[in-house]
Amino acid sequence: MGILYVVPTPVGNMEDMTLRAVRVLKEADLILAEDTRTSGVLLKHFDIKNRLMSHHKFNEHGTAHGIVERLLAGQTVALISDAGTPGISDPGFFLVREAVAAGVEVQCLPGATAFVPAVVSSGLPCDRFCFEGFLPQKKGRMTRLEALSSETRTMVFYESPYRVLKTLQQLADVMGSERQAACCREISKIHEETVRGTLGQLVEHFTQTEPRGEFVIVVAGFNPK
Repeated sequence: MGILYVVPTPVGNMEDMTLRAVRVLKEADLILAEDTRTSGVLLKHFDIKNRLMSHHKFNEHGTAHGIVERLLAGQTVALISDAGTPGISDPGFFLVREAVAAGVEVQCLPGATAFVPAVVSSGLPCDRFCFEGFLPQKKGRMTRLEALSSETRTMVFYESPYRVLKTLQQLADVMGSERQAACCREISKIHEETVRGTLGQLVEHFTQTEPRGEFVIVVAGFNPK
């Protein structure tokens, strides 16, 4: 029986790729990629020439059965996403679940993911935190925010540059403009930046400065005192 490897890839700097990740990808019988064009650049950089197959949120239900059959037949399969760790706000959970249900060994390599550097560098408590990923874009969005308003742990959100200002304003409306927060953008890239302050200050900053790059928003938990 084969092994399904879940392999993190750099969120920015290519040097964040681990030696083990490179070895696993070179040895795999098949590499599953969220976007073969994006992953092709990564694989070429590390001189990895193994077979590449598309596996993303639009086809994963259709392809998972065939991939599990390959694993049961003894093939080694490596799953990667465009950046970061598959399954964390990226495709991956469904295939892992199907592989586990079929009795296939699943190993997830440690490696790059955006929210860990963001929460640690935010200056907010990181001994306990909750990862919320992307908020619902429409239905259930405000319900989710209101439910989180009394969350005492530090909260971590992913957001696109096009919705950052809207999300910060909604967070301020629901949780109060004085709540401490941090916006971390372009993690591990040339223009990496962390902006810290209250939600109100962050709204003001990104009203004046156009948001660019992918964002992680870190928000202090509710202090009942």
